[in-house]
Amino acid sequence: MAELEPGWQRVKFGEMAECINDRVDNPAEAGVDRYVGLEHLDPESLKILRWGSPDDVESTKLRFRPGDIIFGKRRAYQRKLAVADFEGICSAHAMVLRAKPETILPDFLPFFMQSEVFMRRALEISVGSLSPTINWKALSDQEFELPTTGEQRRALRLLASCEVTLRAKQDVLVSAEMMYKASVDSGFAGQLTSAGQIQSIEGVGEVPSSWSIRTLADVTTKIVDGVHKRPDYTQSGIPFLTIENMTRGPGIDLSETRFISESDHRQFSLRAPVEHGDVLVSKDGTLGVARVVETRDEFSIFVSIALLKPQRELICPYFLRYYFDSTMFLRRLAMKTSGSALKHIHLVDFRTSKIPLPSREEQDAIVEVLRSIDDMRLRALSGVRESQAIKRALLGQVTEARQ
Repeated sequence: MAELEPGWQRVKFGEMAECINDRVDNPAEAGVDRYVGLEHLDPESLKILRWGSPDDVESTKLRFRPGDIIFGKRRAYQRKLAVADFEGICSAHAMVLRAKPETILPDFLPFFMQSEVFMRRALEISVGSLSPTINWKALSDQEFELPTTGEQRRALRLLASCEVTLRAKQDVLVSAEMMYKASVDSGFAGQLTSAGQIQSIEGVGEVPSSWSIRTLADVTTKIVDGVHKRPDYTQSGIPFLTIENMTRGPGIDLSETRFISESDHRQFSLRAPVEHGDVLVSKDGTLGVARVVETRDEFSIFVSIALLKPQRELICPYFLRYYFDSTMFLRRLAMKTSGSALKHIHLVDFRTSKIPLPSREEQDAIVEVLRSIDDMRLRALSGVRESQAIKRALLGQVTEARQ
């Protein structure tokens, strides 16, 4: 084993942090007013900006205190970890970690955990296919090279400055996302384009009387899910998309794609080839993430993704895509999802979901407004990612030992 540079030490993660297992069996009686689920944590952000109420959740949770790190042990590739600045309870799909100051500066630990050195190892030891999860014993036994206390302290000054800039850009993104969300709901209530009488439809809400109410089955030619059996991956071939490809960014991210053979791809394509203008929606785990297919290249999808083929004369693909971001759909989603650990949307619930449908011309007008606001949101997201890239580069310099 190569020698480390002077002052660096090789330590197990269990020497850097302890896992706090303060279990709360009845969240409503926890004596706190904030619940933090994995859905409340923003990837690569150390600040908790959202939370829910303990009254709205059941089953065992974990108590955390100010200064504790909440680390999403399920699907670690989402890079969800944050430092609490209040007391509360969190999902049992997270770890509550507390720094051991005799080994590492407490303020440096969360930055270290955001580094590629740590995240690569976290992914390597995750177990499970649909919902890879990290076991504390396995994590605590992992050895890492740790810089000297002086270097940690010097790095903290730079990292803290990066974090201030990043949070400012994240605040802009939050505002842009709030505007986007409000605009989507206004669009599906007819407030962006329509005037006149309003009708109240059960399971939908208030929409213009001139609009029709259809189901998703009415406005599509096919609603299916992807490959039910995880195929054998190949070094090259046909791209095989999972939810991860849809949750890294605003579009379908093909930068880190697995491949399958032509023969495996053909078996799926005979049932439902993915084509330009189709709409993909995640239906397992991270629910309701929708994307319009903008490429004409062939690819296959996993069972965790639903494929919807819009009838173009009836519905604009982007109108359908924005529907999945609407409160109208998300409200139905909350009532229909199943599964206690891994949430799931059944295909029948897609097919029977009601969607208010204006004329094709009015859809196009609504989409034009929403896409312009969505573009503003994506520019804010781009700014956040630029700051994240700078931060990652700095983390690489201070966490990778020069042997």
